[in-house]
Amino acid sequence: MEGGEISVAVMGVLLPIIISLGAFVMIVYLRKFENIERMSIIDKGLSPDLFKSNRVAPTTIRWALLLIGVGIGFLMGYWLDRVFDMEEVGYFSMLFIFGGIGLGLAYVLEERRQK
Repeated sequence: MEGGEISVAVMGVLLPIIISLGAFVMIVYLRKFENIERMSIIDKGLSPDLFKSNRVAPTTIRWALLLIGVGIGFLMGYWLDRVFDMEEVGYFSMLFIFGGIGLGLAYVLEERRQK
């Protein structure tokens, strides 16, 4: 092993740690800046409730339908792999197709709900 190489085992251990720390730091900074923004709104004499979004339910529906689509996509990919021996192609294509169908269905439901 040369001096500049990092072994695969070391990267296998460090990568999840670095990704987890990065996600944690990102969440902390997002919360910090959200708090600073809220405090500046209060300092100006406005109510911070004016800027809150009431779109919790559509976001939940969107994520639920996307994940349901991805789950069905995995099942269909597995079926295509077993029946037609398609390997990775079946998994990726079915994930994108059924995930897209789930997002499209979420869009239709949101539009219908707004009317």
